[in-house]
This record gives sequence, C-alpha cells and structure tokens, in this order.
Amino acid sequence: MCRKLIQSGAFAIDGVVHDNFRESVDPKGLQFTLDGESWDYREHVYILLNKPEGFECSTSPTHHEGVHSLLPLPLAVRGVQPAGRLDQDTTGMLLLSDDGPFLHAMMSPRRHVPKRYVATTKHPVTEEMLQALRDGVLLRDETEPLAATDVMSPSSHEIALTITQGKYHQVKRMVAAAGNRVEGLVRTAIGGLPMGTLELGEWRYLSPDELLSLPYEIPQSAR
Repeated sequence: MCRKLIQSGAFAIDGVVHDNFRESVDPKGLQFTLDGESWDYREHVYILLNKPEGFECSTSPTHHEGVHSLLPLPLAVRGVQPAGRLDQDTTGMLLLSDDGPFLHAMMSPRRHVPKRYVATTKHPVTEEMLQALRDGVLLRDETEPLAATDVMSPSSHEIALTITQGKYHQVKRMVAAAGNRVEGLVRTAIGGLPMGTLELGEWRYLSPDELLSLPYEIPQSAR
C-alpha cells in the first residue's frame, strides 16, 4: 500500500514529489505531505482512540466496521494494532500502536495493567454488590475468585471499578456474578492514563509524558 501511494505521486517533501519508493531519505525531523496533508515522521506511533459503539477491534471485522476505519489512511496502512480489545458494544479508551513490544506489554497477563471501567447496570446497585466485587467473585471456568479495586457507585445504576486480569468479558461476568447486569460499558483509563476529553470516534497521538505513565519503557526515539 505504501509503495503504491509513493508511486502514485501522493508523497512529497518540501513540496517536491518523490515517487521512487527505493529512494533513501533521512527520517530525523522529517516532515512530509501525503495527498497534500502534512505529517511528521514517527518511528512508531502510539494512539489513543475513544472507541464508539458498533466497531470491532479487529483487522478482519466480521459483523461491524473495524476501528481502523476511524483512523486516517496513513495510520491504518502502517499496521497499527489495538492493545487489547473492546467488545463492539463497549465504548471508551483504546490504545493502538505499531510497536510490537508495547502491544505485548499492554496485553500481557503477567503485567497486570490496571484498566478502569464504568458499567451502567440494569438494576439498582447495592453495597452488597460492591462488596462482592471487592472481595472477589468466582466465574465459570475460573478456579479462583476475581476481585476488582477502587469499586464505587457514581449513581444508583452505575459501578466504577478497576481490574487487572483481563479475562474474557470480565466486567460483564463479574457484575452478573455479583447479582446485576451490565447494560452499558465504557473504559475510562488504562494504567495511569485517563481517557480525557476526546469525543467518541476521535483519536490523537499520546504525548511523551503520557507514554511515561504507562508500564512500558518507550524507546528514546519515540519521546
């Protein structure tokens, strides 16, 4: 895809078209345009996306559009992948990157990266439900109870909680085991990084300070 874009004359540096994909250029401080849109060269990209409902976190979506369709073409074609997945009906914070070690660090169960969610529930939330989530609930096919931290109820039909295990449909299953049902779910933070003020469907690059708040040693070139 990148080769075809270059050969088509869409790539330019300082207003000069470069259509030879074998040409070597110095990437340090490189600024270029693609189809007239300005870009800065980045060895790796680290993206924060506020995922809307109805999008799949997959490069080969089956029933809904993929989250890559929310990104500009130059980002989509360079192979960025979601650092974990959100169900198509779950909204909120999604990190994407083309840095393999970063993706592994964010998704590895051994890292226990905390993720914060707010669940809208079908039934009113009780203190007994919150305490059950703090103490741990046993899910089907699990051998030990799973507990959440920072569990609270922002309103009568909401539960905010943080998990570190990353099991399949974990929040929905935990809330069900505590005696309620999730009607809506949004992820609001990953590691020490909050979602912020992005609107649904919007994306932006992570800042160097934001990258440092995540449990991964970012390469110096990305800072």
